[in-house]
Amino acid sequence: MTNVTNERLKVKLKNLEFKNPLIAASGTVGYGEEYEEFFKLSSLGGISVKGTTKEKRQGNKTPRIAETPCGILNSVGLENPGIDCFIEKILPNLLTKNTIVIANIAGSSFYEYEYLAEKLNSTNVHAIELNISCPNVKQGGASFGSNIKDVEKVVSMVRKKTDKFLIVKLSPNVTSIAEIAKAAELKGADALCLINTLVGMKINIKTKRPILKNNTGGLSGPCLLPVAVRMVWETKKAVSIPIVGCGGISSFEDALEIIMAGASLFQIGTVLFKNPLAPIKILNDLNNWLKNNNIKNISQLTGSVLEW
Repeated sequence: MTNVTNERLKVKLKNLEFKNPLIAASGTVGYGEEYEEFFKLSSLGGISVKGTTKEKRQGNKTPRIAETPCGILNSVGLENPGIDCFIEKILPNLLTKNTIVIANIAGSSFYEYEYLAEKLNSTNVHAIELNISCPNVKQGGASFGSNIKDVEKVVSMVRKKTDKFLIVKLSPNVTSIAEIAKAAELKGADALCLINTLVGMKINIKTKRPILKNNTGGLSGPCLLPVAVRMVWETKKAVSIPIVGCGGISSFEDALEIIMAGASLFQIGTVLFKNPLAPIKILNDLNNWLKNNNIKNISQLTGSVLEW
């Protein structure tokens, strides 16, 4: 197995040093325990934990996951134990894993986001991922990420409450991703993560009812990759802060695509359900490709796409 920690793979963003550019995406790895039987969390560049809210959430009613061609629909609804439990019982263990720990936060009001950021600011978590794009929560979520004024307000409020590295996760369910991205940058985002899931729906033709109890859900998986690559490319032209690419990445070739489009780091998620060893394979293959192509550091490839 190739060493997934070497100079070719290291990425530095502001005050954070990632041993490699691969981050486990929020909502797909929980807090990492289930995957530790397959690989050490220290193999990852970072882990973005499941979305955390102010109070404990049970999530949406089942069924809340449905398979689709080349992806899945989910309407889990941010099931989590709440911020206090995360800080007191979960975070201390995660911080021993020798990887960058990113706390993903979601709120149903501007003040809930502010509260969560302030609570996390007094911890040793490495970064905060501001989830303003979750499409399967009836209150909050998409409404914050789809309106420029709301994006400016929530990012500004959170920025005033924390000096942690702040990643703003953007929704693809908008008219102009570049304008939303510029709004987040203007109000203090250190980096952007894109894209989150697309809103989708699947119907059982026998019952004539949606398969998901919540009717609609977030579409993820390989089908998202071309949309993610396009949106990263558009955003790279509009902002000067780093981008974390996310959406449909299942192989090192996919990772290279989104990096060449403009991403400095990338997240993987749905592929883990199919192959829990995917992070190690992607990193090994990526390292070998860089070596074979005489590339000293992967950051050289960020935004290197040659347009026609």
